[in-house]
Amino acid sequence: MLTYPSIDPVVFAVGPLTVYWYGVMYLVGFLGGGALGVLRARAPGSTWSSQQVWDLLFYVAVGVIVGGRLGYVLFYNVGYYLEHPVALMYIWSGGMSFHGGLIGACIALALYARRSGRSFLAVSDFLAPLCPLGLGAGRLGNFINEELWGRVSDVPWAMIFPSAGPLARHPSQIYEAGLEGLLLFLIIWIHSSKPRVAGSVSGLFLICYAVLRFTVEFFREPDAHLGLVFLDGLSMGQLLCLPMLVAGLWLLLASRSRMT
Repeated sequence: MLTYPSIDPVVFAVGPLTVYWYGVMYLVGFLGGGALGVLRARAPGSTWSSQQVWDLLFYVAVGVIVGGRLGYVLFYNVGYYLEHPVALMYIWSGGMSFHGGLIGACIALALYARRSGRSFLAVSDFLAPLCPLGLGAGRLGNFINEELWGRVSDVPWAMIFPSAGPLARHPSQIYEAGLEGLLLFLIIWIHSSKPRVAGSVSGLFLICYAVLRFTVEFFREPDAHLGLVFLDGLSMGQLLCLPMLVAGLWLLLASRSRMT
């Protein structure tokens, strides 16, 4: 049994300026994704420039942050934020939804695609391999914030999170960092290393994320104010993965049909 290492969520504070590890993890994700994008842009046959990569990442960053926050409010805790609207701005304290961030990112992608004269799928296929780094970094931010811990467990690596009580739990944030971050990155990066039909990379990303997230939700403690929301067995996160899975399968099958 392990004990949470009591990491200070604040990196440093100078006067009114306070820098949080949660925000730093988002910065690591965006900058790391940009660096990977520049690397791909320099590959032979690429139609992307470094400047276009950073322009795209700016659009995506805005979409992810706005969509992620609004998604968390609408999907997970709308009642609380109706009573405390100012808390909507407290992003550094956590409370971001991947599924809301995905919707925000899709809107940003559509805007960028229209501006750049590229198709939506061409942009999303380029972006998909860059995303897992940010997802993994975000989950490490959840771990540092001591939030989104796992269900009670007696596995040898179970961890006691002081804010969750005296019982040992699955370190589900670490599970997600490994699955949504490292494993998803390897799958999508390898798949996208060869020329693919438009939509193939995006479809595989949606399928793999949905399956990995759906699986790890069985080890993650459901939000206390929501619990299990469907048939006393599925969490909100799992329900939100189902349309992702359907969309991913549709994209992958459509891309396969265009090959024939």
